[in-house]
Amino acid sequence: MFADELKALRRLGFRHVLLQILNFASVLASGLMIWKGLGLITNTESPIVVVLSGSMEPAFYRGDLLFLTNPPNQRYEIGDITVYKVPGADIPIVHRVLETRDLVSNNKGMVAASPLAQEQLLLTKGDNNHIDDIELYQGLEWLERRHIIGKVRGFLPYVGYVTIAMNDFPQFKYALLGGLGLLALIQRE
Repeated sequence: MFADELKALRRLGFRHVLLQILNFASVLASGLMIWKGLGLITNTESPIVVVLSGSMEPAFYRGDLLFLTNPPNQRYEIGDITVYKVPGADIPIVHRVLETRDLVSNNKGMVAASPLAQEQLLLTKGDNNHIDDIELYQGLEWLERRHIIGKVRGFLPYVGYVTIAMNDFPQFKYALLGGLGLLALIQRE
């Protein structure tokens, strides 16, 4: 099946194959730098996320690609759509802010304060869910700012289905990555 490709690799020689591997590594490194650069610009660990469930329908559907920002000097308001991640959970959750609380710290703990307070607590809920997210917080009563990955600023519908397919069918992911790697090796440019 791959006999022709192996013969082509042997004909190209070691230096050419090494050059192709370095080019492939350069493309991967460039992608990582772009991802990290976007993270710095948007002040979020993940500037792009994919909606994995139907909990935000009809606002967002499974497979929609979301663009996030997390400005440090901007407060979250009721109705903002946020992406958050609680400790112990691997998958970020996309839900709408249902309620906010402002707090300031004093020596004895946290007390209620004016809207100008620095500390903000959030309660969220999926548009398609019947109850709020307290059960998802894993023992927390409110989300803190450190749990928030970002605020949704835009989206592309259904573009994220490629990511969902690769997670649901790992063989597809390995076949796609293997095919891309093989193409990078045998391409003659």
